[in-house]
Amino acid sequence: MSVVKINVLTVPAEQRETLEERFASRAHAVENSDGFEWFELLRPVEGTDDYLVYTRWRDEESFQAWLEGPMKAAHRGAGEQSGEPPKPAASGSTLWSFDVVQQAAPKGA
Repeated sequence: MSVVKINVLTVPAEQRETLEERFASRAHAVENSDGFEWFELLRPVEGTDDYLVYTRWRDEESFQAWLEGPMKAAHRGAGEQSGEPPKPAASGSTLWSFDVVQQAAPKGA
């Protein structure tokens, strides 16, 4: 059964555009990873500064392999142009983990 990882990123209003640009510049960094199933970046509408980064994986091992390989490389290479790593756009981060126990898809999908 699939696993879902939700990274909760606290992003001050003045850093929202920076965060979204960084995700857009690495838009396809996760899609070719073995076991990857789904990604969404969710922007808060009201009442919070927390963005949700939703990823779904075939299994925990696939997520861990991505975390230790492509994800680590993407973050390490983020500051190569200036020689210094960029300042984080988020002021905090929490990772939530879930097992998918039920799912539904739209009819005809």
